[in-house]
Amino acid sequence: MALTDTFIKNTKHSGKAAGDKHSDGGGLYLHVKAVGKYWRMAYRFGGKQKTLALGVYPAVTLAQARRGRDEAKALLAQGVDPSENKRRTKEDQAVAMLNTVEAMARAYLANKKESWSITHYNREARSLEKDIYPYLGPRVIGEVEPPELLKACERVQDRDAVESAHRLLTTASGVWQYAIARGCATRDISQDIKKALKPRRKGHFPAITDPIQLGELLRASDACSSGPVVWTALYIAPMLFQRPGNLRSMRWADLDLEKGLWTIPSSDLKRSVEGKKNGADHKVPLPRQAVAAIRKLEPITGNREYVFPGLRNPRKPMSEAAVSAALHAMGYKDIHTWHGYRATGRTLLREVFKIDIDVIEAQLAHVGGKTHNGAYDRTTFVDERTTVLQQWADYLDKLRQGAEILQFRTA
Repeated sequence: MALTDTFIKNTKHSGKAAGDKHSDGGGLYLHVKAVGKYWRMAYRFGGKQKTLALGVYPAVTLAQARRGRDEAKALLAQGVDPSENKRRTKEDQAVAMLNTVEAMARAYLANKKESWSITHYNREARSLEKDIYPYLGPRVIGEVEPPELLKACERVQDRDAVESAHRLLTTASGVWQYAIARGCATRDISQDIKKALKPRRKGHFPAITDPIQLGELLRASDACSSGPVVWTALYIAPMLFQRPGNLRSMRWADLDLEKGLWTIPSSDLKRSVEGKKNGADHKVPLPRQAVAAIRKLEPITGNREYVFPGLRNPRKPMSEAAVSAALHAMGYKDIHTWHGYRATGRTLLREVFKIDIDVIEAQLAHVGGKTHNGAYDRTTFVDERTTVLQQWADYLDKLRQGAEILQFRTA
């Protein structure tokens, strides 16, 4: 006699250790035990009596259990063992869970973590968390089609973030190539859609490279009323032309003002994890003008870790926005940036004053143009840079005063 929903709901365990079996027909029965009610199907395959588990009541209803029985019978009619088919399906699902876009991306990030800088790793991880996982994360990576990945990148592009969209596509390419190596995908679908995104905007950080305009900028900076911390940062930035992140996080402990030297630890430089661990520290000679300006800050911030502490949280370095806001207030938005001082120094020292490119690149903490064959070549030209930077600082003073622009002479 077929079972009913009312009977199934009301039937109780009789107390038998083996439980109670109530048949619904076609091999399907409800096995009632002290701990619950279980759907089972009895069948024969290959001359052996077997049992197929179809779920637990009430999570699996009578109607669902019957559909499971009918599907199992259809498999038997095709010569397929329902229990073996269920096992293979579970295995396939487990493999698919390991092969999702999110699982593969996280494995890719873990594989790259030791070789990437912390900043780069965090940026890549945030990009995937925000723009890939919500849309493609649960998908099996080998089944995602190029238009689907394109749509994810276009969502970023539509935020007026074309450069970020291209970076996301590059990140996705790394994930798909990792999946190919793991045997979870057959091709890198990012290659099919590279031309579909809007082209990258060409250009660099806005920077003044004309001596007369630079003199005007220096005078405007001298008149800046943003406070001594920001004023000093604006004053020494064009002298040293270091990365904004390094300048604003300058520590008192890294300065030797008697010798006129600032040592930036390798761990603070823009390098890979290996480079940060094994690379040489970056030595930055300080012209006497820079030393004097920093000494004036000592009574104000000398009891802090950072020479340029943050306004809201003095335990942290000031934000890059502080100097950027001052430049904007002076009318230099889209004309010159804090990072642009690097281009200013490099251009004028090389093109106008013919300073050797390797000396300039050493000051920028770059790989040099002629003699630096490795990322952290030990030839750092400290003595040459000491002379050049002092002459450069003197030249900036002349520009600041509006004096005649003279050819730069090196020792």
